[in-house]
Amino acid sequence: MACVTLGGLAPLAANVVGWLVAFGVSFAGHYRLTFRHQHAPLVRAASRFFLVSALGFAVNEAAYATLLHLTAIRYDVLLALVLIGIAGMTFILGRYWAFRHSH
Repeated sequence: MACVTLGGLAPLAANVVGWLVAFGVSFAGHYRLTFRHQHAPLVRAASRFFLVSALGFAVNEAAYATLLHLTAIRYDVLLALVLIGIAGMTFILGRYWAFRHSH
């Protein structure tokens, strides 16, 4: 909201800024805490997780827009379902690809 009201950004641009900030926080948490035992090289993990995060963002937007159009389910319920699915997808891709340490 601050990007729109204080920064003067359009809502869609502000959404991208928010995603980039969330990416940084999420990557730091996963790299330092969730997947630290995997000892993935920093640059490789960051670039792979960026792709995972971008995929999650794209799938989130597409799935949410599609479900809003095709169903009569409340928007907040749909958003919760999509976010749960995306969280599972990004965890699995993070665990088995982005933060994997190659031997």
